[in-house]
Amino acid sequence: MALSAQDLKTALRQFAAPTQAKTAAWFFKTGPGEYGEGDQFIGVKVPQIRAVCRQFKNLPLKEVEKLLHSPIHEHRLAAVIILNGQYAQQPNQVLMLYLKALDDGFVNNWDIIDSSCEHIVGAHVYANGGDLLQQLAAGDLWHKRVAMVSTFAWLKKGEPGPTLEIAELLWQEKHDLLQKAVGWMLRELGKRVDEELLTDFLDRHAHQMPRTQLRYALERLPEHRRRHYMNV
Repeated sequence: MALSAQDLKTALRQFAAPTQAKTAAWFFKTGPGEYGEGDQFIGVKVPQIRAVCRQFKNLPLKEVEKLLHSPIHEHRLAAVIILNGQYAQQPNQVLMLYLKALDDGFVNNWDIIDSSCEHIVGAHVYANGGDLLQQLAAGDLWHKRVAMVSTFAWLKKGEPGPTLEIAELLWQEKHDLLQKAVGWMLRELGKRVDEELLTDFLDRHAHQMPRTQLRYALERLPEHRRRHYMNV
């Protein structure tokens, strides 16, 4: 008998914890006017979600889509984790489903994005080229975060180009979640590729960079360099 979205929901429900759900709702900012407004949690921790997903790695895409459309955060997170694993076998179908869910507002929190975008969007653009990252960088908060964090796919291969290009487009963004994303990828640029590329970027922009972003970018630099850039 084929596995279904409902089967996965039932499996996750075994780990549901009301106290954890309440904590997650606070942590992911689900109150009125906050970035996660209206999101719902059942209180399943990420390691438990990943363990369940391993049992559903071959879930048909039409069933994964049902999970993506769920109002429950953990269901949507499980969906993108499954899509990560299915990308190699059916890349175009997975990419299209992921982008549609992003456009429709279901890939809509930073953990869902950070768990998946480099493995789907990043992997696709790395293999095929094109201007998808630039298109996403012109979108809303979540599209922009997908564009930035997807460049991790290049950094892990020692290639700095897309990270620097998208960071140049987004470093002046005001939203905290974008400042953190840009700073994080810049930090990884310095760590994984070339510290001088990071400091070149900082030399151009540190005096105007949002402080949150700058602190993230500086985390792995020597203390004397951190002090210098925080005071320019």
